[in-house]
Amino acid sequence: MTIDVDHLREWIGRKETVMDDMPVFPARAMAATLDLSSGPDKGDALPALWHWIYFLSLHRQSDIAEDGHARRGGFIPPVPLPRRMFAGAQIEFHRPIRIGRPARRQAVIEDLVLKQGRSGQLAFLKIRVDVHDDEGIALTEDQNIVYREAPKPEVEAAAPPEQRTADWREVIVPTGSLLFRYSALIFNAHRIHLDRDYARHEGYGGLVVHGQLVATMLAELARRHAGEAMRGFRFRAIRPMINDEPFKLCGRRTGEVVNLWAESASGLVAMEAEASYAT
Repeated sequence: MTIDVDHLREWIGRKETVMDDMPVFPARAMAATLDLSSGPDKGDALPALWHWIYFLSLHRQSDIAEDGHARRGGFIPPVPLPRRMFAGAQIEFHRPIRIGRPARRQAVIEDLVLKQGRSGQLAFLKIRVDVHDDEGIALTEDQNIVYREAPKPEVEAAAPPEQRTADWREVIVPTGSLLFRYSALIFNAHRIHLDRDYARHEGYGGLVVHGQLVATMLAELARRHAGEAMRGFRFRAIRPMINDEPFKLCGRRTGEVVNLWAESASGLVAMEAEASYAT
């Protein structure tokens, strides 16, 4: 496939702004989805990574593509590679985002690069996100989105499980209802999370657990055990996890840093993350 990278790079600098009144309901729904005994209230600080359930783009149904995402070519460049993955992000928390205080999210396309990988062509899209309220900037996020070619029939050789020492471990069973509820919270109809046949056609073993959901669960693990306000959080998705296959959330604290990772049912590291608490 020939990709006109110069055309795609014309999207660099394009911006999207979304306003939100930051109502209580999404946060309470998120708390229920994460099986928390209670949720935050108006005026409370929004927990780390919960900003993903706000500032939603309300695309019309006629603008939704076959894969369940919005059609490319608006804010997102029309990368002609079918498989999309939220591969990672680095987030800086300048101060709390308060529930019930109106805020705005401004996103800008910062870069787009094509590379050749073992599985074929790859496109790396970088998006910068800033969240502001009436006091100024509250959060900065640098997102990394990866586009890949359609799956090939070759089977990846199994890697041996890693042995890591953790201070905390929790087992999660990602049921279909969990994935459905999180998809609803972020208003995202990507079919790999909802349509088992489509996910298998895309080369997955079943419904794919959202990378954002796993990252949020890792941040929650740190929040429960570290008990402090995060200054930063970063994560990198390594391999997908499939619904109904139990996985482990793991964490280890060293000084002002909490190292976090998610282990798949086969014991492989599926996501790595780090929460920082330095002032």
